[in-house]
Amino acid sequence: MTFKRHLGWLLAAIAGIALAGPETALPDGYTDALRSEFHVGGSYVADAGKTVMQGQMYVEVLQPRRITRKYPLVFIHGGGQTASNWLKTPDNRMGWAQYFVAQGYQVYVVDQPARGRSAWHAGINGPLETAPVEMVEKYFTATSELGNWPQARKHTQWPGAGAGKGRRGDPVFDAFFATQVDYLNDAAAQPLVQAAGAALLDRIGPAILVTHSQSGTFGWLIADARRDLVKGIVALEPNGPPVMPARGGKARAYGLSDTPLTYAPALAPGEALRFVEQAEAAGAAQLKCWAQAEPARKLTRLAGLPVLIVTTEASYHASFDHCTHAYLAQAGVNNDFWRLEQHGIFGNGHMMMLEKNSLEIAGKLNQWISKVE
Repeated sequence: MTFKRHLGWLLAAIAGIALAGPETALPDGYTDALRSEFHVGGSYVADAGKTVMQGQMYVEVLQPRRITRKYPLVFIHGGGQTASNWLKTPDNRMGWAQYFVAQGYQVYVVDQPARGRSAWHAGINGPLETAPVEMVEKYFTATSELGNWPQARKHTQWPGAGAGKGRRGDPVFDAFFATQVDYLNDAAAQPLVQAAGAALLDRIGPAILVTHSQSGTFGWLIADARRDLVKGIVALEPNGPPVMPARGGKARAYGLSDTPLTYAPALAPGEALRFVEQAEAAGAAQLKCWAQAEPARKLTRLAGLPVLIVTTEASYHASFDHCTHAYLAQAGVNNDFWRLEQHGIFGNGHMMMLEKNSLEIAGKLNQWISKVE
C-alpha cells in the first residue's frame, strides 16, 4: 500500500469512528478489551531423568480500557473444558468474559494445570479422562431428549435448530464438542488447581472466583488457602453433592473435596470426618443429602465469605445442588442459593454460560457480584 493510499484509509477510518460516536454498538462477541496472558505457579521436577516444569497454569487477561469495578473476576472452567468456554458461545455470540469486561471488570480466564495450554506430563500428572459424545449429549446439550432425571424435559435453551439440535452433526454442537479436551480426574486436579489458584491470587491480589461444575471444588480449596484474597465465590452448579458423588464412586474425605480443607475443631492425626445421610429427600425430584454428624465441625476459613450457588431449571444438578448449600450452612458458611427458575430464568441446562439466554443469566449474576465488598 502506498503512503497516499494508506493515509487515505487511515483518515477514512478516523472519520468513521467520529461519525459512529460513543453510542455505536460493538459487534456481537467483541468488547474493547486489552488482552494479555501469562503462566503462573509450577515447579521443576525430574521425569524419567529429564527435568520439566509441572503444575503451571495458563492465564488470559481481558482488561477494559477503564476498570470501574473494585475486584477482578477469575473464571475457572469445568471438566473437559478450557478457558475458551468463557470467551464465546458455540453459535458465535458474546461470551461471559467479554460481557463482564463490558461491565468494567478486569477478567482472568484460565486453563487448569495439566489441561489445554497448561502443560500435562504423563509420568507426573497421571492418566487423563475423556468425555465422549454420548455423555456430552446426555448431560449438556440434548438433555430434553436423552436425560433421565425428572427436570431434563425442561431443557430448551441449548442453541441450534431442527431435529438434530444438541446432537453430533449439528453445527453448533460440533463447534462445542471441538472445544472438549482430556482432563485429570477430580482428586488429581484438586491440589494442582489449589496451588496454581493461590499463586495467581498472590500475583493479582484480591478477586472474586467464578467456578463451574468440576471447578466448584477448586473454589473452596483456593479460598481455604488464600481466604484474605478471595472476596467472593460464584459457584455455578459446583461439583457435588458433598460426600458421595451423585453417580457413585469414592466418598469425598473432606465432604466437599478429596484434598484437605481446614475444619475446626481440627482433625487429629488419623481422624476422619463423620458423615450421615439424611432420612428423606427434600422433594420427589431431589436426592437425599449427606451431612456431617453433629456436632458439625466448621469451615472457619470460609466463614463470612460471600458465596452464591446457582442451579438451572433443567440440569442434572437441579437434583442435588441444594445439598452443597446445606453442607456449607451446617459448616458455618452462610450462602445464597439460586434456582434460576425462581428468578424468572427458565429452560437452562448445565452449560448455562453458552446457552441462548446466557447474557440474561450474566446480567442476573452481575447484580449479585456488584454488591460484593
